Amino acid sequence: MKHFFKRLFKRMYVAWILKVRYKDTKTTQTESTSLSICRYLISNESSKFLIAPLSGKRYIKNEMLGLFIILDDKQISITNHLYHYEINVNQREWDRISLMYDNKTERIRQQFEDEIMAQIEHSLSDIKTKIEKSKNSF
Repeated sequence: MKHFFKRLFKRMYVAWILKVRYKDTKTTQTESTSLSICRYLISNESSKFLIAPLSGKRYIKNEMLGLFIILDDKQISITNHLYHYEINVNQREWDRISLMYDNKTERIRQQFEDEIMAQIEHSLSDIKTKIEKSKNSF
């Protein structure tokens, strides 16, 4: 019985937190269009990503489409060669798009690290063969 009330209280608490945190969840047409542009560029293979560690800004650059996007604290700035748009999004959509961006950059980081580690393993095997050759020469 104690377990039941503990789970019930936890569910009520989480529902309350989500309600308070995401109280303005309606998105306008402009917001949904800008979010779809961001999602497309994040999933596009020709996009380049950069995160500024001090300011926390996230940058997306796609030279083929001529688009540059800055994601900064619930604000999306989209720039092409002719226009510049600044769109404010609600907390829920900001959390979604920043999570998508962070997951993409994490996958890129993991691929980069795997590539580095593959080179290290090759170097370690070279070191091992050198040691074995030096043992045989004695």
